[in-house]
Amino acid sequence: LLLNRGEMWTRYQERCWMVFILSSACLLLATIGSYQANAAVAKDTSTMTLNDRVKMLNELTAKRSYVKLNTEKFKNLVRGSPRNYSTVVMFTALSSQRGCQICREVLEEYQIVANSWRFSNTYTNSELYFTLVDFDDGAEAFQLMGLNSAPVIMHFPAKGKRRHDDTFEIQKLGFSAETMSAWILDRSGIHVRVFRPPNYSGTIAMSLLFIIVAGILFMKRNNLEFLYNTKVWGVAALCVIFAMTSGQMWNHMRGPPFAHRNPQTGQINYIHGSSQGQFIAESHFVLILNFLVTFGFILLTNAATPNQDSQEKKPGEKSSGGDIGKRRVMVIAGLMIVTIFFSVLLSIFRSKYQGYPYSFLLR
Repeated sequence: LLLNRGEMWTRYQERCWMVFILSSACLLLATIGSYQANAAVAKDTSTMTLNDRVKMLNELTAKRSYVKLNTEKFKNLVRGSPRNYSTVVMFTALSSQRGCQICREVLEEYQIVANSWRFSNTYTNSELYFTLVDFDDGAEAFQLMGLNSAPVIMHFPAKGKRRHDDTFEIQKLGFSAETMSAWILDRSGIHVRVFRPPNYSGTIAMSLLFIIVAGILFMKRNNLEFLYNTKVWGVAALCVIFAMTSGQMWNHMRGPPFAHRNPQTGQINYIHGSSQGQFIAESHFVLILNFLVTFGFILLTNAATPNQDSQEKKPGEKSSGGDIGKRRVMVIAGLMIVTIFFSVLLSIFRSKYQGYPYSFLLR
């Protein structure tokens, strides 16, 4: 019995060694085969002809309006030669781990331009291609172009070398689809007419506003004196002025990001460092500061203007002490509000316009 057990144990060990050796051999062969296949693909793509490149791009574009590239495809399809087509490349970082919120916002506008070109009447499948390189798939492509941040949009012309203007300046121009289309026309001579998907939010908002106004007028149909109230019209006019002077219309046309996060330090900037651009958060700050400065001047004006009761008093009658004290408080509060917030407003203006000589309290 003991001999049988020893023989069984020996045979079991031999079988285990045979399984281990066979598994290692299969794994080694699979690794060698994969390496040879990748080497063959790299060799084939590196020796692609112009027709091969155009054929591959057309096949990929048939599936999606923009082509996703890794480093090898970027080298061969975008930077390889010969090439008789222009390429627009968006370098981005879409992974949630990267924390690039603006990358997704820019991608939405970029996809609108790519879709507009892909499904337009003037589309030709060998003249202009839209591509995308994600950092996780093409980190070497980022290094090749000397990029350390995202998103960046570049144009690679069919002939000649790239110039400085072949890089789309998102911080300066914004990232709306219309702005990208104008930039592509300037760099490639190809006009991409932007077709946005239908958005009924504005129509719904205007309809709701019309219904509310019509309902108020119907309920107050017997008493429409509030329409002649100067304060109501004054507040409405100030709201429009605050919206326009703070840059809300610029935001609507250019589509800037809410803020900018520095990819190297992680610091979030709410104020644009150039006079040629702004962030959405910055326009909100300016709107609030303009409102506070205006409110301070209103306090000063009301404090300097006697109310109706004091005007109706007789010439020899003195004003009450409470009225004078109230007006003093209004004067002090108005001066403090105007001084502080106007200083902050000048400080923001000074930080954007380098060399601006004027400041007040804050530098």
